[in-house]
Amino acid sequence: MMRQAISRNATVLTTFALGFALILGVTEWFTREPIATARRAAEARAYEQILPHTRYDNVLLDDVITLADRKLLGLRAPRNALVARMGGRVEAVILPFSAADGYGGAIDMIAAVNADGTIAGVRTVAHHETPGLGDRIERRKSDWIESFRGRSLADPPPARWTVRKDGGDFDQFTGATITPRAVTAAVRRALQYFEANRATLTAPRAAENRNDE
Repeated sequence: MMRQAISRNATVLTTFALGFALILGVTEWFTREPIATARRAAEARAYEQILPHTRYDNVLLDDVITLADRKLLGLRAPRNALVARMGGRVEAVILPFSAADGYGGAIDMIAAVNADGTIAGVRTVAHHETPGLGDRIERRKSDWIESFRGRSLADPPPARWTVRKDGGDFDQFTGATITPRAVTAAVRRALQYFEANRATLTAPRAAENRNDE
């Protein structure tokens, strides 16, 4: 009797576990695309904020470069950089990047880097930071993210590319240091990626097409 009861309980638990796993799998499958679509929409809105369309005359979404080394940018999947050109000359490059060490997990961002290596703008496109604290990395919540505009790898010097609490040039938030620290470090890594790959990212489009053949 006891063995039968144990067997029945085990069967019930196994069935429940399998059913729960199936529900999770189906839910993830149905929500994956809406989440990705929402992220793309957020990025599209941010493009104009960090790089006004008056600065380029090409179609951004048609002028892309696949990012080969995702590690420095913290990307979890293959992504493209968008190249902004005016009269064929590269004006800026929009790089996707992420900070894995946010307080609430990964913080996904984009940065427009001018051809001279200075930042045209940075925007957060997805995060799970604490409302009222870490979420001030959003432009609609605070202008803190604008503190990166015009900065470069040389400004400030490397030792000061962090928050003031750590001896750097960038403000932290009251009651929230982890988030701005993570974002600041990630922005600097994005600049490092641009500098290391400047020749490829700013190459004339005709030259890129020849190299692809």
